[in-house]
Amino acid sequence: MKDKKLPEQLLRAWVKLTGMVKNSRITKGLAYNEAIVMLLLYNRYQEDGVGMISMKEIAEETKMLKSLVNRTINTLEEKGLLERCTSQDDKRVIFVRCIKEKLDTFLSVHNSSLALSQKMIDIIGEEDAEAFVRITQKIENANLKI
Repeated sequence: MKDKKLPEQLLRAWVKLTGMVKNSRITKGLAYNEAIVMLLLYNRYQEDGVGMISMKEIAEETKMLKSLVNRTINTLEEKGLLERCTSQDDKRVIFVRCIKEKLDTFLSVHNSSLALSQKMIDIIGEEDAEAFVRITQKIENANLKI
């Protein structure tokens, strides 16, 4: 393995990790993209007690295509987990908001994801977990584009 270059090793590790996370079905009961959108809404809900985000912001945060965001929102709306709202300032801007009474449905999925996160912490230790979070945030803040 020493003969491989670091970029190749990093790419391989990245592909393996993303495959393990996605394939471990940490989002039981919700599709992967649905869980990601609900996590954004839930985090916003924890911040402001409302949990409202524009569809444009969801696309920016998740790096999903607008069409995929729209399909995901449609599915979550059908499941009764969120609702669409138009901006009072600009009717062209669409927001979505989590439905408080249905948060338990998301939280059951979210708690499974947290259990997986805790298992990873148990494997790599808190120091490496904190380093992983720090490194991930550094990459995110660099707004890496290829």
